[in-house]
Amino acid sequence: MGEQRKSLGEAYGETAYPLIGHSRRNVEVLLEAFRSADGSQMGDTYGKGAIIEEFQTRMAEVLGKESAVFFPSGTMAQQIALRIWCDDADLKRVAYHPLCHLEIHEEDGLKELHHIEPILLGDQERLITLEDVQRLDRDIACLLLELPQREIGGQLPDYAELEAISAYCRTQGIKLHLDGARLFEITPYYQKTAAEICALFDSVYVSFYKGIGGIAGAILAGGTDFTAKSKVWKRRHGGDLVSLYPYIISSDYYAERIGSMGRYYEEAKELAAMFGQCRGVKTKPAVPVSNMFHVYFEMDKEQLEPILIDVYRATGVGLVAYLNEAGEDQCYSEVNIGERYGKTPKESIHEAFRMLNEKLQEAAGI
Repeated sequence: MGEQRKSLGEAYGETAYPLIGHSRRNVEVLLEAFRSADGSQMGDTYGKGAIIEEFQTRMAEVLGKESAVFFPSGTMAQQIALRIWCDDADLKRVAYHPLCHLEIHEEDGLKELHHIEPILLGDQERLITLEDVQRLDRDIACLLLELPQREIGGQLPDYAELEAISAYCRTQGIKLHLDGARLFEITPYYQKTAAEICALFDSVYVSFYKGIGGIAGAILAGGTDFTAKSKVWKRRHGGDLVSLYPYIISSDYYAERIGSMGRYYEEAKELAAMFGQCRGVKTKPAVPVSNMFHVYFEMDKEQLEPILIDVYRATGVGLVAYLNEAGEDQCYSEVNIGERYGKTPKESIHEAFRMLNEKLQEAAGI
C-alpha cells in the first residue's frame, strides 16, 4: 500500500514558513510570557488583587472608559453585556448581524441562558447600515456591532457611517455595544486610537488571544455602574476563577503586539495582492481593511488541496491551514497576519505564489 496522503492541515503544520498568525499555540506561548514575570508577585484571588486590578485600570485607560473587568472568555463577557443593557431597559430584545458570534458560535447561549430575543439585522453578505437601524420596527435595548465583521472577510463600515449609527442610537435611547474582539487590528485603517473608536459605544469587549496572541481572556469596559453589574454576572456565570493571573500575564505580555498592528495591516494588503494575482483567486475585501481577510478559490476543495500540499512541500511556505466549501466549485479560507509573515523570506513567498499560479493555470487547462 502506498503512503497515505497528508491532510492540508498536516502539510501546513510541517512547513518551515507557515504564514498565518503569530506562532503555534503550544505551551511555549505561555512559557515565553512567564520568562519575564516576577515570580514573587502575588496572584489574584476571585477578581481581586493588584495584578488584575492594575491591568483592568490600564485597559480602561486604553479604551477610554471609566472601568474595565477581565473575563476568562469573550463569550461570557458579551452575553453579560447584553443582559445588563436589557435589564436596564426592561426589554429583552437586542439586534446584531446575522453572522454575529453570539448567533452562530455560542449554541444559543444568549437565548437559553438569558432569554433575550435577537433581531438579525441586515443581510448576512454585507455590513449593517444606518438605514438598517432606522428601519427597525421593534424596540431594542441594545445594538451590537462587530468591528471588523469577521465572517464576511473582516469588512468595516466607513467611519462616518459608524459615527452616524452611534449618534442615531443615542437619540433613540439604544445602547451600542462593540464586539471589538479585533479592535486594535482596525486602528491603522481608521487612523483612530482605540479610545476614539470606543467613544462611539456604551460598552466594549476586546480579546487578548485573537490578534494579540495571548492564551485566553477578554476585557469588558464601560461606565462604573455597568462594570459593577458585570462583576455580579461574572460570578453568576462561574467566571470568577480562584485565579486568572496566567491569562492576565500572557495578555499583558503579548499586548506589546498592539504597536505592530500597522505593520500587520500593510503586510495583509501585500499578501492579498499576491493571492489576487493568481488564476481564479480573489480576496474579500479586495483590499484588506485590517490584518485579516478571506481568500476565495474558483476550485472545489478536493481538487485544490493536493495543489496546495505540493506547493507547501516544494517551497516550505504554508499559505492557508484549511479550506471551507463556498458553494459549487469554490472554497475559501481565512487569513490573518501576525509575526510569522514578516519572518518569512520574501523570495520564498514569491516562489510559492509563482508555483501556485502555475499549478492553478495547469488545472484550468491554460
